Amino acid sequence: MEERDLTRDRLVEIVREIMAAHGTEMENERLVDILEASVPHPRALDLIFHPDLENLTDDLTAEEVVDIAFSYTPFAPIPLEAESDAHRKNVAQRE
Repeated sequence: MEERDLTRDRLVEIVREIMAAHGTEMENERLVDILEASVPHPRALDLIFHPDLENLTDDLTAEEVVDIAFSYTPFAPIPLEAESDAHRKNVAQRE
C-alpha cells in the first residue's frame, strides 16, 4: 500500500502514535514521514506539537489533526502574466 492510499482511520492511528511517542526515534520518524506524505498540509507535524503556529488550540484530537491536515488547500500564486495585466489596468485607470 502506498502511503498516499492510507485511510483516514489509519492516519488517525498514526497521529495517535506520534502524539504518544512510545516508539523508538526511528519508528516515530517513519510515522511522521508517512503522515507528511499522506496529507496536503505542509506543516502537518505543527498541528500536533505546535498548533498555536496554525492559530489552533493545543487540545486537538488525532481526528481533528487528520481532518485539518486533509482540508488544507494551498493557495495558488498569481501567474506573472495575470499580475502584469492587473498592473497595466491599474496604471491605465490612474491616468
